[in-house]
Amino acid sequence: MGLDSALSIASGGLANINAQFALLSQNVANAATPGYAVEVSSQQALTADGVGLGVHTGPATLQIDQALQASVTQQNATVTGLQTTQTALQAIDSVLGTPGSGNDIGSLLGNLQDSFSTLLTDPSSQPQQTAVVASANSLAQGINTLSNAYSAQRQAAQNDLSSSVNTLNATLATIGQLSSQIIALKPTNQSTADLENQRNAAVQTLSQLVNVRTQEQPNGDLSVFTTNGLSLPTRAGAGPLTLASASTPAGSFYPGGGIPGIMLGGSDVTNQLAGGQIGADITLRDTTLPTDQAELDEFAQATSSRFAAQGLTLFTDPAGNVPTGGGTPSQAGYVGFAGVIQVNSAVTADPSLVRDGTNTIAGSPAGAAAFTPNPPGGPAGFTTLISRIANFTFGSQAQAGVAQPALHTNGLGATGNLIAPFNAAGNALSGYATSLVASQAQGSATVTSNLATEQTLQTSLNAKVASVSGVNMDTELSQMLSLQNAYGANARVISAVQSMFTQLLQSVQ
Repeated sequence: MGLDSALSIASGGLANINAQFALLSQNVANAATPGYAVEVSSQQALTADGVGLGVHTGPATLQIDQALQASVTQQNATVTGLQTTQTALQAIDSVLGTPGSGNDIGSLLGNLQDSFSTLLTDPSSQPQQTAVVASANSLAQGINTLSNAYSAQRQAAQNDLSSSVNTLNATLATIGQLSSQIIALKPTNQSTADLENQRNAAVQTLSQLVNVRTQEQPNGDLSVFTTNGLSLPTRAGAGPLTLASASTPAGSFYPGGGIPGIMLGGSDVTNQLAGGQIGADITLRDTTLPTDQAELDEFAQATSSRFAAQGLTLFTDPAGNVPTGGGTPSQAGYVGFAGVIQVNSAVTADPSLVRDGTNTIAGSPAGAAAFTPNPPGGPAGFTTLISRIANFTFGSQAQAGVAQPALHTNGLGATGNLIAPFNAAGNALSGYATSLVASQAQGSATVTSNLATEQTLQTSLNAKVASVSGVNMDTELSQMLSLQNAYGANARVISAVQSMFTQLLQSVQ
């Protein structure tokens, strides 16, 4: 090995150190970049026939644990899905109240019951008749407010789906573009680490939208699948997923009920997109919020029909009608009734009707007993209707010895496929109202609790990823000192060789 070989090796050493310094700078600059995986260079000693020829610097690669990264991806989808659900349910909580709080529907129903009990002590009292109507208005408005909250959150879920699908498409396109650049660089033996870091960041964004898994191909491409096995194209041009805009009134449903599906290549793939923000929005739109609405519709219809059954049409729809049940499915005649229930305009105009009654009841062995309203000019102390309401409308019997019809907890909604997650205690309105509020509040509390648990796991996984793939500043600074020393040593070799060449030239002149 001569001086020329020594000079070449030292020059190669400097080039290697320059490459490592560039890599070190990139790592330090991205130390706080979320999801950034540290980039490391590969080095190999060069020899020929046993003679050292310096060092070969290979392309930079990512220091990453693929299995751990896949766990983080799945956990991202879980946490984001719970966050999306929590946001919607907490908005419901703000108007739902808690049993006995005074503003929940059970308390409002109790206030109405108390007002009738007070009226019973003095049926002729006009102020108390007016107070009954006021309590009825409060109950109707409370039902309306809660129903409107369901409707608003359901529409918000639909709108968020449209936005999320657009973000999903843009992210898939980004992954495709980065993959194309990686594929082009692979045969040239150039580093693709920076591009892979960018692509991994896009995958993390994708994982917040829907639960996905990825598979890197030998040529550097990246295939993306949902957990249900649906392949998500990354080079589809327009789209590739589409979702038509839509409103979500109470009677709408998916599929076939005015709510469109998420389409991919002409096929409906809605049910293959689970987890993440999209999966949570689909569940909220199609199951959770319609079930909540159906429970409230059941309460509203039962309340209005039980008053009417005793001879007082106190609650109606805007047309003045009391919706009837017994359809197929069971709620076919009153889906969305909770959103429009109101106090009968005739009762509002003449509060004395809460004493006298509005309609004659023929009576039935399976229902309420016969009743005739107090005629105009009848006794001011008429108590028959008030007693019927106090004893039966608010109770579990339609008349003595005859049970009230049970309120539905399954077969709910426009399609009859929704099930309330509770069994109402008895047949009384109060029991159903209490169960409804408690169940929905518990559902929200469970989501919040689960979210806290999953966020703790997410934090733990991210810490593990950081320990494996994150930038360790101590390591980088230590390496910098080593590189500085190596740079100085190689520079001195070059200087020494140059000095020796100079001496050689001077000796032959």
